Amino acid sequence: MANALNRRDWLKANSLAALAMGFSLPSLGKDSGILQPAVIDDGWLNLGSNENPYGISPKAKEALVNMLSEANRYQFNVSSLSNFKKILGNHFQVSEDYILATAGSGDALNKLARHFNKGNLVTATPTFGVLPNTAKKIGTKVIEIPLTKSKVHDLPAILKAINNDTQTVYICNPANPTSTIVSPSSLKAFCIEASKKAVVIVDEAYIDFLDAPDNESMIGLINQHPNIIVVRTFSKIHAMAGLRIGFVVAHPTMIRTLGDNQFSNAQITISNLTMAAAIASLKDEAHLTLCKQKNAAARSYTIKELMGMQIAAIPSYTNFVFFPLGNYSGNFEDDMYKKKVILHSYKQPDGNWARVSIGTLEEMKKYIAMMKEDWKA
Repeated sequence: MANALNRRDWLKANSLAALAMGFSLPSLGKDSGILQPAVIDDGWLNLGSNENPYGISPKAKEALVNMLSEANRYQFNVSSLSNFKKILGNHFQVSEDYILATAGSGDALNKLARHFNKGNLVTATPTFGVLPNTAKKIGTKVIEIPLTKSKVHDLPAILKAINNDTQTVYICNPANPTSTIVSPSSLKAFCIEASKKAVVIVDEAYIDFLDAPDNESMIGLINQHPNIIVVRTFSKIHAMAGLRIGFVVAHPTMIRTLGDNQFSNAQITISNLTMAAAIASLKDEAHLTLCKQKNAAARSYTIKELMGMQIAAIPSYTNFVFFPLGNYSGNFEDDMYKKKVILHSYKQPDGNWARVSIGTLEEMKKYIAMMKEDWKA
């Protein structure tokens, strides 16, 4: 017994050390196929994937390590995880039969596109691509409605585009890549009306960066409007992008339908370690608040500096900033890549735009300094 305990203590100590080193490494994440080196060294600024640069909660790290002794078990054989959906439901004020856990919100969006594979999908453009791109790949017609001049979802136009063949509507709010929002009252009215005609999927990946009253979730509508589905993730404010966990909130009748189809084995794809970390992260409000405050400070600095360069950045409500490139003559994404900065640029009908993720304040100061070196627009 003594040897077993010593071995366990040794494992825990060394795992903590490994985690501490691992979580300090730059992210390798990318969301649209951008070229990047096989290994990103410390000279790179990875500002392309909207990740949380401050890392997961200390309590989540501890939970990960504590769960290592159960890593040989499937999660349904780990008693401490048996109430996982109940814990999620309690946090979001719904019963556990409203919850489907998935390996990240991207997995949920992919499965939703494959489940609702009839008729057409109505969404905005540009928007987060997983659901509409999957729909296109499997042959679903996608009706794309341009954002307004302010880069906000045009909810009246989207509602008008819904027709008798529409099966689903997808709204990402706060919006990616533009970081804009629609008011909760406008979105609620839209969801109620649109859900009379189709299933409305609301992606709330970035909602935790919002302050009240803008941070009102559409989860509260689901009980009375069973055609509304909300998708959430632990990848952003919880900083668990590499651990892959998200979830769907929907009416129990919808959950059963999804569970009988594409989502039948969704939760078993999530590791014990990830589930334990998610539970711990939900309870660490202090860490989440700190991440939100640091993000807001770095975001404010970035927008102020861009404005000082006569760049009319879109007001941001998330952990990234969307801004026009004006008459910039080169390929901005490639030019910044040559400076060891990873970000994204987009060709839009009204010109070229860029999206830069918000890193630490120090990282954003380095980024702005490099951008100023040869900015001509």
